[in-house]
Amino acid sequence: MSPTSSLREDPKLKAQIVRQLRTAEGHLAGIRKMVEEEQYCVDILKQIAAVQGIISRTARILARAHTHHCVRDAIQEGRGQEAIDELFEVLKYLKHF
Repeated sequence: MSPTSSLREDPKLKAQIVRQLRTAEGHLAGIRKMVEEEQYCVDILKQIAAVQGIISRTARILARAHTHHCVRDAIQEGRGQEAIDELFEVLKYLKHF
């Protein structure tokens, strides 16, 4: 059986994440322009921090949804340890989680 997707199960969650990623994309475009225009480094760093915040919040929301939907389902299907291990494996790469 293939893994389920929290995004498929919850269209509102998917829409929220897409909105947040679009916001981050807009900020990134602005940061690139600031660098190209050689703006003040501290101002650029503030914008980078804003993008990191958006991405971190998005990761937390997605991890929470994954836990409540996919991990729960895996536990009910007897694949709980595998799903938990998989989640912890990916979480170690999220530096600003």
